[in-house]
Amino acid sequence: MDINQLEVLVTVAREKSFSRAAEVLGRTQPAVSQAIRRLETEIGEKLFDRSSKDGTLTYAGELLLEYARQMLNLRYSAQTAIKEMRNLHNGKVTISANEHTVFYLLPVIQEFRKRHPLIKIEVQRGVASRIPKEITAREAEIGVISFRPTDESVKSVSVLSDELILIVSPQHPFSSKTKVSIKDLRDETFIAHNALSPYRKKVIETFEKHKTPLNIAVELPSLEAIKRLVETGIGVALVPKLTAKAEIASGQLVGLSVIEMKLERKLHLIYRRNSVLSHAAEAFLKIAKEMDKQ
Repeated sequence: MDINQLEVLVTVAREKSFSRAAEVLGRTQPAVSQAIRRLETEIGEKLFDRSSKDGTLTYAGELLLEYARQMLNLRYSAQTAIKEMRNLHNGKVTISANEHTVFYLLPVIQEFRKRHPLIKIEVQRGVASRIPKEITAREAEIGVISFRPTDESVKSVSVLSDELILIVSPQHPFSSKTKVSIKDLRDETFIAHNALSPYRKKVIETFEKHKTPLNIAVELPSLEAIKRLVETGIGVALVPKLTAKAEIASGQLVGLSVIEMKLERKLHLIYRRNSVLSHAAEAFLKIAKEMDKQ
């Protein structure tokens, strides 16, 4: 049985007339009668009492009618859900980012929520090197990374530049400066992230190149913890500027550039090249690109 036959059954039962049902459905009465006969032949039971003039259902007809209504309601619900998804009235966009790149997402998420408040945004924590694989494996629709992926199945959009800066507390002697030299940092106590990263490697190499000791006295597992500890004045830290933007703007921290350390990198949004993105993901990418041009 197909959905159109069930629609005919429900309409005839509701109108209690084959002729009125034909008018409602925009079909001829013979076509309606034929649809019912095909349905009866398929299930092997009579659905209407032909001796009655008002389209009286048999017991089999009443039984099938209930299921037919449920199936038509389910079809309507599915059509409505698809329409709402297309119009961004429901749905979800899944994004993978690491502890650094997630800071880029915050203003984009804020703008997206203003425009599409009914769409759920799910940001999952990923390891930068594995995020492209998560995208190709469909574990997330969009990824945020700080390098250009080499995987040909992933498309990349450059969205933002970030750089490494020195953060100190407002009470630190360097707080009145805008930049310092590596030599100025020889006696400083550093708080560092304990995860291996290209940034960490380049910092160590740069200090070695300038024959300056790098005193890493505290290592922590998160950038948030590092910032909080720097605020107390226990030490200083080198972090991506994006991750400390809010604290610098509020005066909780002071950001300085290190003259010999121009470590800049681009952030990229990535997604599957030859795959249809959800309407929600398409809308998110559109907003991200718009904000990058501002």
